[in-house]
Amino acid sequence: MLHRWLPRRLSHGEEATLVEHLDELRSRLIIALVVIVPIFLLTFTFHGQIMEWLTGPLPDDTQLVTLGVTEPFTVAVKVSLIAALAIALPVLLWQTWSFLAPAVEPHLQRTVLVFVFFATALFVAGVAFMYYVVLPRALGFLTSFDEGLYADQIRASYYYSFAAMTLLAGGLAFLMPIFILGLVRLRVLTSDQLRKNRRMAFVFLLVFAILLPTVDPVSLAFEVVPLVLLFEMSIWLSVLMERRWQHTPDDEIAEADYS
Repeated sequence: MLHRWLPRRLSHGEEATLVEHLDELRSRLIIALVVIVPIFLLTFTFHGQIMEWLTGPLPDDTQLVTLGVTEPFTVAVKVSLIAALAIALPVLLWQTWSFLAPAVEPHLQRTVLVFVFFATALFVAGVAFMYYVVLPRALGFLTSFDEGLYADQIRASYYYSFAAMTLLAGGLAFLMPIFILGLVRLRVLTSDQLRKNRRMAFVFLLVFAILLPTVDPVSLAFEVVPLVLLFEMSIWLSVLMERRWQHTPDDEIAEADYS
């Protein structure tokens, strides 16, 4: 019964009109909304616990304040929505994949599904790393900077936006190995190209870390080091997997990806 309500995924190479593609996209978006709305209601119900969890990395003597009549409500809605999107991430990735799958050859589709699964796990690991390692040190530095000149109060809406963007950026940064391995699997990149452009990649990683909300030197160091390690791990994984993919027929790879 459920498959009647789900949009049909096009087969690889199947021709479809623009209207049919737009209709499928609309259906995928509706499914995403149907999943996000009840999760949002749930997260809004428990938004107090979520907001308390987000304030965990703050120093104990720091006080959050609101400066408007509607700010407590809008902050609660914002935090609940971000939490709902994070929880619904596997479904969002699945719907995105289902829409893009017809453009990928059949023997590669199962590999991408495996990448989607590990991408979710790495995203969670990135959020945890930013929450437990980076945020406490960054907030400790930022809130104590010139503390003799200011009262130690932080506007709630600014803090929750800062914390949410930091956690989101960390989660996305930890997806680097999956992204690189996916490009290698699709033969867009090679391990040799990654090794030859290692120095340029390090520069881009440094720029990416600087663009993150945490701009102090302490948190910058904690961000750059894992990014470099993840990139190096991506190179060596690419070397190993590239050898396997080059010496294994595509149909055998597809069967191995199932197991």
